[in-house]
Amino acid sequence: PNAVVIVATVRALKYNGGVAKADLNNENLEALEIGLPNLLQHVENITQVYGLPAVVAINEFPTDTEAEIKLVEEKCKELGVNVVLSQVWGKGGEGGIELANCILDTLENKKSDFKVLYEDELSLTEKIEKVATEIYGAASVTYDPAALKAIKKLEELGFKNVPVCLAKNQYSLSDDPKLLGRPEGFNINIRDAYINAG
Repeated sequence: PNAVVIVATVRALKYNGGVAKADLNNENLEALEIGLPNLLQHVENITQVYGLPAVVAINEFPTDTEAEIKLVEEKCKELGVNVVLSQVWGKGGEGGIELANCILDTLENKKSDFKVLYEDELSLTEKIEKVATEIYGAASVTYDPAALKAIKKLEELGFKNVPVCLAKNQYSLSDDPKLLGRPEGFNINIRDAYINAG
């Protein structure tokens, strides 16, 4: 890959700052500030872990305020990442022109130094632990007995060298939907493992 577009919404960031879903339409800069580290973790994963230039696309909602958008833009710029307002939902293709130009500018002016997170030769548990600790920020990983049994069987069947994908809830970097923002010191528990072979 040459670059990555990370799509963010002010609403999701406020949710990560502790705002109830029913109150997401109200301006709340304090909650937005608390939730922004979640987005910044994703930016750091792309730029620092994977070595790729990133563009943050703020997917605009009608209830977003100018102050909220400005705050997201400022925090992204502090990390040296290009950030742009995407108005595709409200304006169709015309609302994506600025985003498209920003992506083109990023491709032309920022170098991709792509690297993988782990080598294929690592065991499945080592790969899982790399994703959990280096991407999500977990302090530890535990496994249900059924998961360990399934992982052992997958490796015996010759699937040791495949990449892993961790499925968890969409609300948190952890496996606990109540741990919002950018949690630290948490454990991720693996309950099951299976192969998706197409």
